[in-house]
Amino acid sequence: MKFGKDNRYRLLVGLYVFVVILAGCGERSSEEFYGKTSPPSDNVMRYVSGSEPESLDPAIPTGQPEARLLMAIHDGLVEYHPKTMKPIPAIAESWEISPDVSEYIFYLRKNAVFSNGDPIKAQDFVYSFQRALDPDFLAKNAYLAYYIKYAEAYNSKLAFVKRPDGTFLLKRELEGSGAAPEVSTELFGPETEFGKSLTGPERLTVPVDEKNRAELFEKNEKLKAMAADAEFVPVAASDLGLEAIDDYTLRIKLRQSAPFFIDLLSHQFFKVVHRGAIEKHGKQWVRPENIVTSGAFRVKEHHPYDRIVLEKDPLYWDAESVRLDGIEFYPLEEATTMMNLYKAGSLYAVYNAVPPAAWIDTLREYEHEYMDHPAVTLQYYTFNVTRAPMDNEKVRKAFALAVDREALAKFRKTSKPTIDFTPIGIFPEYEEIRDRIYARELAKQGRTLEQWKAKMFDPEAARDLLAEAGFPVSRSGDAWVCPDFPIAEVEVLYNTSESNKAIAEFLQAQWRQNLGITVPLKNMEWKTFLNVRKELDYRGLGRAGWVGDYMDPFTFLKLFYTKENDSSTGWYDPKYDRLVNEANRELDPVKRFELLAEAEFFVMDQQPVIPFMTDSTNWMKKPFVKGMYPNPQTLHPWKFVYIEQDQEKWDRFAEKIMTNRDESVLSHVERLMSTQVARDAIRAQRASTDQSRPKQ
Repeated sequence: MKFGKDNRYRLLVGLYVFVVILAGCGERSSEEFYGKTSPPSDNVMRYVSGSEPESLDPAIPTGQPEARLLMAIHDGLVEYHPKTMKPIPAIAESWEISPDVSEYIFYLRKNAVFSNGDPIKAQDFVYSFQRALDPDFLAKNAYLAYYIKYAEAYNSKLAFVKRPDGTFLLKRELEGSGAAPEVSTELFGPETEFGKSLTGPERLTVPVDEKNRAELFEKNEKLKAMAADAEFVPVAASDLGLEAIDDYTLRIKLRQSAPFFIDLLSHQFFKVVHRGAIEKHGKQWVRPENIVTSGAFRVKEHHPYDRIVLEKDPLYWDAESVRLDGIEFYPLEEATTMMNLYKAGSLYAVYNAVPPAAWIDTLREYEHEYMDHPAVTLQYYTFNVTRAPMDNEKVRKAFALAVDREALAKFRKTSKPTIDFTPIGIFPEYEEIRDRIYARELAKQGRTLEQWKAKMFDPEAARDLLAEAGFPVSRSGDAWVCPDFPIAEVEVLYNTSESNKAIAEFLQAQWRQNLGITVPLKNMEWKTFLNVRKELDYRGLGRAGWVGDYMDPFTFLKLFYTKENDSSTGWYDPKYDRLVNEANRELDPVKRFELLAEAEFFVMDQQPVIPFMTDSTNWMKKPFVKGMYPNPQTLHPWKFVYIEQDQEKWDRFAEKIMTNRDESVLSHVERLMSTQVARDAIRAQRASTDQSRPKQ
């Protein structure tokens, strides 16, 4: 049953009034908990997921509201660890990785089936990935799979260049010594003819479209000459670095070394889908009566803009460990409504960043429910380094030093100030190594790490830098002035929202107060804003934010990688790429982090962006909901969540929830990991033996 917008809100208001009356007539709220706190007798989790999902097809949506839901009904090769978000086995019970980290072999469990009972095989994953990358499918998340060999070329409608003699033009032939290092040409895993073909050098690709190809050739005479009389063969789905070696063995060949790729595979984009249901029903395959799923839960009802009801799937390969009987997702967006329904006991948890800023000081008093942990996010501003005056490094550093990040974080209430591009509290091992590498690099400049961190806010140094750049700052009464600064060439661009406006106004006030420069503000709707910033069609600074796609520092540092990077700054340096490439070929995690930290220092020392703050998770859950943790992305593997009726076993003290050990959850995780741990041990022993064996 569909509800129109007016009816929907009447329904929500009616529901709210009803539950408030019910709560008042039944159990009274105690001071210990926020509102009615009584576990449900039907063992069903009730959760607010965010806006109405764009689709239940995992290859289509890009947002967290869908991700929260899709994790329940679709499964993949790996799953998120409920606390750390690191990958743990799912349909793949184990995997092996090639020495140069460019090839992955997955061994699928043989008891995994779809919700209709059909077995899940390696061929299903090949189909799912090929479908999602089909250029006509228009998946907005397709870029996540571009690490797979020829995935970007296929998704971008490119073609191989086939010479008259039948050979293909190779990428390295055009790029010469400037080409990125190629991955190993040695076959890893079971030997097959297709596997051997995947190890060949990377072919060059050009646009399929004749007009676009002609424009490219006009810009590159060398390429034009090399492609003379050639045939242009469109990259096909069958060219992708994907192979079902047999029913239960899957090979994925990458175009580059990528130790983080296994983390990325937990993302919803890589979930397996049922080919038969899609081919039979087309776009209608996601309707409740048609959908075939692969997760711990299956779709029972879907009432758009009202609720999505899931029930436990008894055919799920790990069904014996799934403790909830069902989940009800409510697509709501209005924060006050969500918090009132939570207080009334109609919802058992809300998602991240729901509690309004004005409520937070009060909510923090409910120490068993309020979740305030680091999130894998970063708020920052970009500089357009291709235009004056922001092409001057000293000007960029002056603007960065003139912002009081501590004051901004207090203004935001749920943020922590930072001067680094990888967020605080998310990658502790990396942060420790980063400090050591920063100290080493700063010593070369005659500075210390303490001095670096103390420079988070230094208006005097900022004014000195502006003067060195040719824009002296002087006193005029009680204010600073900078009369020579080309203010007509600078503005602050941000996408329209009250929160973004408030931050932009805060920054504007900081620069006026500390530099004597009043930077004009310019807001823009989201879709237009993204294109303007990406095309560098802005002057001065642009608002930006990033949520990590996976749990590795490279999910942030990749924004500056390659000449066509996504930083929206125009900044590029080959040295940065060399450091990153070397890091991602490094199997030793400590050495890899050292190289990534060196790369991060290199880019931040040139200041193409101003990092401001790392956000916190900022959400609430009832203490009787167990196995649901404030992990960095606030994405919950629902198979680990359960309702605890015994009040003595409820979660207490939310700040300790990440360090407390819930045996029923973590023993489940350890059992799933056991096969992979054993495989890793054998691999490590083999590597040790190979290193100690005398060379011939």
